[in-house]
Amino acid sequence: MAKTVILFPGQGAQRVGMMADVAAGSPAGKAIFDTANAVLGFDLASICFGGPEERLNATDVAQPALFAASVAMWKALEAAGLTEQYKPDGAAGLSLGEYTALWLAGCFSFEDGLRIVRARGELMQAAAVASPSGMVSIMGLDEPAVVELCGKARQGAEVLSPANFNCPGQIVVSGSAAACERVVPLTEAAGGKAIPLKVAGAFHSELMRPAAEKLAVVLAGVKIQAPTMPVLSNVTGTYHECNPERIRQLLVEQVTQSVRWEQDIRQLLADRYGRFVEVGPGRVLTGLLRKIERKAEAVNISDAAALK
Repeated sequence: MAKTVILFPGQGAQRVGMMADVAAGSPAGKAIFDTANAVLGFDLASICFGGPEERLNATDVAQPALFAASVAMWKALEAAGLTEQYKPDGAAGLSLGEYTALWLAGCFSFEDGLRIVRARGELMQAAAVASPSGMVSIMGLDEPAVVELCGKARQGAEVLSPANFNCPGQIVVSGSAAACERVVPLTEAAGGKAIPLKVAGAFHSELMRPAAEKLAVVLAGVKIQAPTMPVLSNVTGTYHECNPERIRQLLVEQVTQSVRWEQDIRQLLADRYGRFVEVGPGRVLTGLLRKIERKAEAVNISDAAALK
């Protein structure tokens, strides 16, 4: 029988109204948002359910919101007696979603995870404000070509590097605002397509170094347990070790290093994971999976309809 892996989305999957139906129909799902409100000291639930959109999309809110939304969806499934049919043999998450995967594997409590991702969001937002920067999605070119384009667009002193290896033909680059502007025509001249992204700053690049250094302090103060199931690391493209200190180190590195999502998925495929269950808002990871391995079984659990 094929093994099952649970996938959790990252920043960008949030939308106003997410999990409102789940919280309305599941006391277990609502309890997660109640706990989040108490831990954070503000009404996260009302922002998730009713906006405003610009507040939800702010990095310091989007990260705890997505973490809470994905956990609420899983807890609602659990209370409905449905998690047995999606019993995980492993877990993975894209960027912020890696924290949700580690939570599922018992590495830390929901409350501690929420405090970590809130700090992560605040620190990344501050680093973005401190330096004009951005991200650009590049379509139709492979990794060597994109690395070469980044070298040309940097013009020596500026920052620009691959941030997300999402799927074949889709690589996101991240760096200073001027370098991001220069890479667009360079990409088109090389036969690719470049789409500037609406993000706060250059996530997963060296411009996030101040955030990474401060996040290390936050993580040092949180008790982390060895995972109870295999969990993929975005940085290495393979599994986390059963070593809490190494997990902390990789979570710090993740802030400035490339997210190797395609490599994570190919590792799972090589290890005979045949069912991929995306839990949380949206269908981003389901879409990326289809581009990596069209024949893989994909299940999307993103709203109250999944509880019926």
